[in-house]
Amino acid sequence: MGAIKTIGILTSGGDAPGMNAAIRSVTRSAIYNGFNVKGIYRGYKGLIDDEIVDFKTQNVSNIIQQGGTILKTARCKEFTTEEGRARAFDVIKKHGIDALVVIGGDGSLTGARQFASEFDFPIIGLPGTIDNDLYGTDHTIGYDTALNTIMWCVDRIRDTATSHERLFFIEVMGRNAGFLALNGAIASGAEAAIIPEISTEVDQLAELIQNGFRKSKNSSIVLVAESPVTGGAMGLAERVRKEFPEYDVRVTILGHLQRGGSPTAQDRILASRMGAAAVDALLEGQRNVMIGDDNEEIVYVPFSKAIKNNKPIDRELLNTLRRLSI
Repeated sequence: MGAIKTIGILTSGGDAPGMNAAIRSVTRSAIYNGFNVKGIYRGYKGLIDDEIVDFKTQNVSNIIQQGGTILKTARCKEFTTEEGRARAFDVIKKHGIDALVVIGGDGSLTGARQFASEFDFPIIGLPGTIDNDLYGTDHTIGYDTALNTIMWCVDRIRDTATSHERLFFIEVMGRNAGFLALNGAIASGAEAAIIPEISTEVDQLAELIQNGFRKSKNSSIVLVAESPVTGGAMGLAERVRKEFPEYDVRVTILGHLQRGGSPTAQDRILASRMGAAAVDALLEGQRNVMIGDDNEEIVYVPFSKAIKNNKPIDRELLNTLRRLSI
């Protein structure tokens, strides 16, 4: 390919607070450096369906504080096929797009990697997911906001848990990653977190009960990652009702509450830094990398590493939670 003149931006997969800050940053950084910018609506589906418009600096005015994504997002099965990706490439050529910035999670970057490989096309990824599960970055865009939302919700649930002397299982998002559950438990003063990373090592519920986690308390809150590996909050509550009927159990599933809301300062700053770094990466001739945050430093992480490697949980945080829950 020749010199890059036009950059396309899309958001894909689950929305995350801070995506708009990233869109704003990519757009304005690109324009500052002399690029044209195209906004692609509804992710890969919009790429295939030709939902593409010119983006100017005014298109991204007053969006840094908004949750969700102004470019919308959608799942797209067609993009998983060779025919769908070929159609997307035709649309890219039609609009004169020379490079893409894809904002999304694991599935979005997997699609980006495959497309980039098939058509030798430069793509830069930004880690936009509340799960914080992408390898190579300490934080993903949206994670901090979701964590604060969880803390806010648990603070309020604790009021009723204490009033009624109940055991509450609160299910949070995370799919196969326990970052929200573990750090949410520490931040909210919960008694425990049940996460997929150690579910194959120990029976976390049995360990919880056996350790007498309610000896000194009249109520308890346990955060549970939604992963099928953990059994989810409903599954664990059913187990307690059968195996430990002396407990008065309740379940709250936070669901999509965690994805909404105005992004925190940390997410706005992270998204802004990463968006600007995506344009810098293209200027440097980088391609097929994800922008990462490593100890406050911007790093370039190859898609292959970001997608294929599992991001490890910090075991010391588990020990901290256990010590603080007595």
